[in-house]
Amino acid sequence: MNQLETLKQFTTVVADTGDFRQIEAFQPTDATTNPSLILKAVQKPEYRSLLVDTVAQYRGRALDEITDRLLVRFGCEILSLIPGRVSTEVDARLSFDSDATFTRAERLIELYQAQGIHIDRVLIKVAATWEGIQAARRLEQRGIHTNLTLLFSFCQAVVCGQANVQLISPFVGRIYDWYKKSAGAAWVEAEHTGANDPGVQSVTQIFNYYKKFGIATEVMGASFRNIGQITALAGCDLLTISPDLLAQLADSKAPLERALDAKAAQTLDLVRVDFDEAGFRFALNQDAMGTEKLAEGIRAFCVDAGKLDQMLLAA
Repeated sequence: MNQLETLKQFTTVVADTGDFRQIEAFQPTDATTNPSLILKAVQKPEYRSLLVDTVAQYRGRALDEITDRLLVRFGCEILSLIPGRVSTEVDARLSFDSDATFTRAERLIELYQAQGIHIDRVLIKVAATWEGIQAARRLEQRGIHTNLTLLFSFCQAVVCGQANVQLISPFVGRIYDWYKKSAGAAWVEAEHTGANDPGVQSVTQIFNYYKKFGIATEVMGASFRNIGQITALAGCDLLTISPDLLAQLADSKAPLERALDAKAAQTLDLVRVDFDEAGFRFALNQDAMGTEKLAEGIRAFCVDAGKLDQMLLAA
């Protein structure tokens, strides 16, 4: 078997793309999208008609509604190609407004249901701010499942577990990027690969903590820079992988073994922690990497959301 086939024995493989025509070749179980991926997709000629058709059908409606209908259009196309779930993201500009996030998520689900999609096949992606996590708590209580994204810090994972969210997406590659940039000339690549990669270490810590204490929230490593980061997390609940890296895994027949093990995690000597709002905000503030990457990620998604708005207005 190639590495992709082997990985699927340990981990649910998720395609990280808005380009649904690339999905079928790799046969992932789930798929994830985000504003940047959708923006990238609609700039390709083969997807332009989805944007134009959506605008034509709903012209005169509020821009945010047209955006949501476009996101759901992509999501439905993706769901026709996979057996599992698709993740669709709430506008990142609402990352610090819990009520608005909740309302927007409800509308996304209603739009999916209007297309005949069962609620269990959709994960609503929400930024893992305090406000986002509280919105996700309310959504889960309503039976709407969530994927907490832009997750960089252990305290974010802890509070997501407390909120009983369905799934979290710790960003392996962006954590790696921060530590590499911070170290500058002192960075030695060979010393920070595989299990020593700081992004891999972050996901491993979260995975072991969840399994040790029976926290049901799924862990999905995301934002990979190379297949070494992926293979070092074989055994994680899910891994969401770009088409380029999926292709590299499919082309490799190098040995691949389970790296993370839920049963082994249960034997670890770990301390359970809990955070209230003040404790969470302080812990995140003390984590320079987590604070900076969360803010940077929200800003980047907001920029791309704005660009998508302009494309919709011009169509």
